[in-house]
Amino acid sequence: MKLRSRLMIAISEAVSGWRVTQTDAATRLGVTQPRLNDLLRGRVGKFSLDALVALAARAGLAVDMEITLAA
Repeated sequence: MKLRSRLMIAISEAVSGWRVTQTDAATRLGVTQPRLNDLLRGRVGKFSLDALVALAARAGLAVDMEITLAA
């Protein structure tokens, strides 16, 4: 859940920086406007980690993952 939240925030910030309508941003990301709206409203449960990684790539973001042993 934490990873999905962080990805959603990063994608939302990228979309905000484009300064375009939601419809234009959705087209650019290859999703419908209602789907983009779910993302922008933070509806984490509606997105898989895979879907968010794909959206991040379409938004021009690089996703890097680090795994550490929990204490």
